[in-house]
Amino acid sequence: MIGFDDAPFDRAHRGDVLVVGAVYAGARLEGVLSGKVRRDGANSTRTLIRLVSQSRFAAHAQAILLQGIAFAGFNVIDLGELHQALGVPVIAIARKQPGFPAIRRALLQRVPGGRRKWALIEQLGPMEPVAGVFVQRAGISLEKTSELIKRFAVHSRLPEPLRTAHLIAGGIASGESRHRA
Repeated sequence: MIGFDDAPFDRAHRGDVLVVGAVYAGARLEGVLSGKVRRDGANSTRTLIRLVSQSRFAAHAQAILLQGIAFAGFNVIDLGELHQALGVPVIAIARKQPGFPAIRRALLQRVPGGRRKWALIEQLGPMEPVAGVFVQRAGISLEKTSELIKRFAVHSRLPEPLRTAHLIAGGIASGESRHRA
């Protein structure tokens, strides 16, 4: 299982943002992947496919967990394409229900390629509540998603691969991890 999160960045930042993947075998951290995606860009799906498929962990990946459906602001991830390319389930997880009307307005009014990005979000449907979090998913049932989250949510509502990726990304970008994970 691989959990991905992006590093914190300043609101005024333009350019690339660090993305970290924490690779787990069961309850054990086995490795770390990292790459960069463009702030409000369109390369997050390609970057994640490359990071996983070109790593020594590719053959062992059982699922991809994402901290939300977008990295680096509005660099929206195509869950279906990621699932198809890697052949494993993909789950975007959020602690709370996102404000989709505000996201839609921002994408359509202020973000280059916003219509395409909104269509990616919309095609997945609303986030579903499960195991204390909200999810969007590709290639996995809601029941199996619930089992996976409950199994790996050891120290918080987030599964350990996501919690670890969050801590590593924050520590690298800021010098120390500070936000709750």
